[in-house]
Amino acid sequence: MTAVTPAADGAVHRLVLLRHAKAERAGAVDDVLRPLRLDGRRQAGRVGVALRDGGLVPERVLCSSALRTRQTWELLAAHLGDAEPELTVSDALYAADVEDVLGLVRQTDARVRTLLVVGHEPTMAATASFLADPASDGGALAQVQVGVPTATYSVLESAEPWETWGARGALLTFVGRPPA
Repeated sequence: MTAVTPAADGAVHRLVLLRHAKAERAGAVDDVLRPLRLDGRRQAGRVGVALRDGGLVPERVLCSSALRTRQTWELLAAHLGDAEPELTVSDALYAADVEDVLGLVRQTDARVRTLLVVGHEPTMAATASFLADPASDGGALAQVQVGVPTATYSVLESAEPWETWGARGALLTFVGRPPA
């Protein structure tokens, strides 16, 4: 991972952008009501373990109101230990674009050090690409520029307060997908 110079108070803000786990195919129900597949349920649990083991347990979570994102959050949260992050389920994240996501991120209290957004493609990868400083990890940057598969999370870091996050303002340090 690329190092980030902490702010004067030692704070580093970490944004974790997660694409929901594998969902059932579209068609049988409205898109917003598509549930996770069995393998998607397993993926979500592995994401929780990876976040916990990687020191990325969030203090705040922004989650799309779609069933598959809510299920992803619930299943991964079961693996975060005793953490009880503040959860906001948002209809705005369901059809969000990059600016919509950033608008929600910028409303986060500066005391929150790790923020998780559970959303959809292509917006999660596009947001990571938009925020990524050119000095970011090259492999991670290449991945978000083409999109990410289900249950993939991108980690961005900056010493700046959430309200100032914008284009090329954070280091993309890691893109992860737990093993199958």
